[in-house]
Amino acid sequence: MLDGLRVRPGGRYIDATVGGGGHAAGILAASSPDGRLLGLDRDPAAVETARVRLAPYAERAVLVHGSFTRLAEIACACHFVPADGVLFDLGLSSLQLADSARGFAFMTDGPLDMRFDPTAGGPTAADLVNELPAEELAALLYRYGEERWSRRIAQAIVAARPLQTTKELAAVVERAVGRRGRIHPATRTFQALRIAVNDELAALEAALPQAVEVLAPGGRLAVISFHSLEDRLVKRFMRRESRDCICPPEAPICTCDHRATLRLITRRPVRPTAEEVAANPRARSARLRVAERR
Repeated sequence: MLDGLRVRPGGRYIDATVGGGGHAAGILAASSPDGRLLGLDRDPAAVETARVRLAPYAERAVLVHGSFTRLAEIACACHFVPADGVLFDLGLSSLQLADSARGFAFMTDGPLDMRFDPTAGGPTAADLVNELPAEELAALLYRYGEERWSRRIAQAIVAARPLQTTKELAAVVERAVGRRGRIHPATRTFQALRIAVNDELAALEAALPQAVEVLAPGGRLAVISFHSLEDRLVKRFMRRESRDCICPPEAPICTCDHRATLRLITRRPVRPTAEEVAANPRARSARLRVAERR
């Protein structure tokens, strides 16, 4: 990530998903002595955790509780435009997974919440599980979890309602489809519900153009994704924005007036090494893509 962003002393960087502050701390250390970082997160608990971790960097770190769907607005308000680099580290943080009260994990019991920002209201995972018709629930599981057993799982959930806790839901899924291999059968169901609760893909689609907008010429955009839905979205965006013409191939002449805003740095995603996966198993599905502002 540090190599991809070309972090340098004196640079201005935006971590759009600051989480516990790990990447942010790396950027601030590499941009010493006078580089600055703006960190955003939808999760107020993550912002406070990052605030403690980044306290040694004092005024060089600016932290804001807010969604990256407002990236351009927040960056302008905090005087981080133009930026030298923007980072998205998508998905869940280890802190969120470890907190059973947040409802993201099925290995410990907790309420079916799954909201990144509990202060913002909106439906919880329990609302979706207990209120959606079976057809809509199956479509959600298939679309956001790529779950091939979506109909069977949805029918089992409807039959078992009401469900209030993570272990209750995980048990229903396991009974419906059985256990195959090392990966728990509820993994895709939990992923799908989390994405739906937080409208994650729409948020990412809204944020990527804003990241390009705030970058200085030569600034870098780096995105770490953890499942194919995110990665495909990022790949399509970067490829589209790296081309001058986006007209259909059958068009005889260009009529789109589109001009490339990005240059691809990584033609293929960068994946973790075997050593990194051994040290941090949660990194096994990570994919890093990087592009540069023209």
